[in-house]
Amino acid sequence: MNAHRPDGDPVPTAPDTPSSDPGRVVLLTTSHRVAPGLLSWPAWQALHGADRVLCADEAHPQLPYLREAGVTVERATPTAEELVDACAGDRTVVVVATAEGEPRLTDGLARLAGSGRLRMPSLELLPASYDLPGARLLDLVQVMDRIRAECPWSSQQTHKGLAKYGIEEAYELVEAIEEGDRDELREELGDVLLQVVFHARIAEDDPDTPFSIDDVAAGIITKLIHRHPHVFGDETATTPEEVKAHWLRTKAIEKRRESVTDGIPLGQPGLALAAKLSSRVRTAGLSVPIPQGHDIGYELLTLAAQAEAQGVDPEAALRAASRTYRDAIRSAEGLDER
Repeated sequence: MNAHRPDGDPVPTAPDTPSSDPGRVVLLTTSHRVAPGLLSWPAWQALHGADRVLCADEAHPQLPYLREAGVTVERATPTAEELVDACAGDRTVVVVATAEGEPRLTDGLARLAGSGRLRMPSLELLPASYDLPGARLLDLVQVMDRIRAECPWSSQQTHKGLAKYGIEEAYELVEAIEEGDRDELREELGDVLLQVVFHARIAEDDPDTPFSIDDVAAGIITKLIHRHPHVFGDETATTPEEVKAHWLRTKAIEKRRESVTDGIPLGQPGLALAAKLSSRVRTAGLSVPIPQGHDIGYELLTLAAQAEAQGVDPEAALRAASRTYRDAIRSAEGLDER
């Protein structure tokens, strides 16, 4: 049985006789997220030691680099039976997998192996390049770039127009964390990440001061390294309190703030704002009495400051109490069993 190239010419194979060694099939996979030609040493060994190297995709990004390295690659799409025949006689055939991973071929080989009709060659899956942690972020950037260019809605969005979604997604993330739903948490983290990537893509189009997602990542990397001298420098920290002290000290130097209140967003929820102000005062060692007033706002301010001093997030505490209240309402409505 002979394999055929797309042009119809047969691909010579060795005869399948009972005495011949069934040989070896190597399915070579690569990641499109790694630069073509950057293959593992076992992959190069397999390629140079193979009797034949086959690839169904003439436009496969690895082919120019394989040929430059002296590897002869044949364009061929053998069936499972044809590939088994091609390996007979102790021959090694490397199949450079396409992006889809050759499911038709691997399914066919699995059926042959299960039938017991043929002596099967040894089958080896050899990843020639691996995705590094975070590699799928590259896919996200590419998808966002295409959406920005081709989607009528996304192409018209601005930072200001998307601002409300950032707030909504942040709240939904907090809710998923508090509910303890792992699937929901993963999804909401993705939604928050989308906001970051979307804003960074919009920023690329700015005519005056453009920046990209790489600039965003570079900025936070620099900040993290600088604010963790106990990890990346010569400082030491053995407790969370020491780590926080390092963080606040380096942050103060970076920001050159005049007041401990600088940098606190006044648009955040009231309880969170009150707790943040109280935390800054306490951390700075200042003695600033809570202002006295006669309306509910001052009472809430006092409660928020007390909660912060006790290590309690008043915003989270109120949300937890509100969820309990919500459940009580549903129970009164007769909906608690639904």
